[in-house]
Amino acid sequence: MAPSIVIAAGGTGGHIYPGLALGRALGRVAPGARVSFVGTPRGLEGKLIPGAGYELDLVDMVPFSGWRRAVLPAALVRAAVQARSILRRRAADVAVGMGGYASIPLILGARLAGVPALVHESGAVPGKANLVAARLTRNVATAFDEVVSAFPASATVRTVGMPLGPELSGFDRDALRDEARQAFGLDDGTRFVLVSGGSQGAASLNRLAVGLAQRWRHRGDVRILLKAGARNLEEAQAAVAATGADKLVEVTRFIERMDHAYAAADVAVCRPGAGTVAELAVVGLPAVLVPYPHAPSDHQTRNAAALVEAGAAFLVRDHEATAEVVGPLLERVLDDRSELERMGSALRSIAHPRAADELAAWALELAGTAS
Repeated sequence: MAPSIVIAAGGTGGHIYPGLALGRALGRVAPGARVSFVGTPRGLEGKLIPGAGYELDLVDMVPFSGWRRAVLPAALVRAAVQARSILRRRAADVAVGMGGYASIPLILGARLAGVPALVHESGAVPGKANLVAARLTRNVATAFDEVVSAFPASATVRTVGMPLGPELSGFDRDALRDEARQAFGLDDGTRFVLVSGGSQGAASLNRLAVGLAQRWRHRGDVRILLKAGARNLEEAQAAVAATGADKLVEVTRFIERMDHAYAAADVAVCRPGAGTVAELAVVGLPAVLVPYPHAPSDHQTRNAAALVEAGAAFLVRDHEATAEVVGPLLERVLDDRSELERMGSALRSIAHPRAADELAAWALELAGTAS
């Protein structure tokens, strides 16, 4: 009988997209596998997971922060009982938690139901949910080597990397680059800078892009693609137009083909979220990394460390992210093709392009169905 795998992936895209990448990998590694998801009524999973073609069961778990902490113990017990029922109804062979507050009930429910469980930690600083979940299962997968020591010595911890979708896990920069640059209207002599603040955009990076546009307004060999986010789109467009450099900058709310953007770009400026760091490594794109200053435990700075220590990226604090500081860093690499190639090679040396397949293989191993 085909294995049944239940994945908890809820709250934000940082948990959901790696979960979906795992689901697709399970379908490749074990055709016919029955993959379903668990989430809560609050997060993006209600739209993203059914939209990807998977069934979603909900549990009544609450976030760890704010006033809900007072009801957390009762909510966890209730949600864990719900998760146990879901696992039994799904005839689950293994449960996988991708982090976030939706994961703990599934892992606890698996413990109650006697179902093997596996936790994936995507950050260089472990999340509270995974630190709790790791006490309920011996199996922990990580995206970063440096986080391994944060988990109990009794646990089996393996660094597999961050699961990415097939458009990036199978990324071939050389094969895609000509097509991608044509899509953006770039000639061979034009340097292309990708500035992205993530799914919501980042006001400080938008301001930086405007400053760079002003700094480079007389250069004819540089273009900037600014992913400004929906909330700040019109403001960013107006600011760029005011510089008189709107021909140098394309401002967009959303990038439909991130693989094209990565292949066409020569360097990126972005937040070092765990997923972005993994993507930069896999696609071999040098970057200036600007951590979000209010991230819990400053985890984005820790995420960036692996790339910075490998000599593949620069780290700039948010309050220092100005054209006067970042401009010279970018000019240094944009004007030195050998430096770009060196940084790209360093990135690929620390990448985990097969993370989704490796995590899928471990889940199937626990389910007793690995070949």
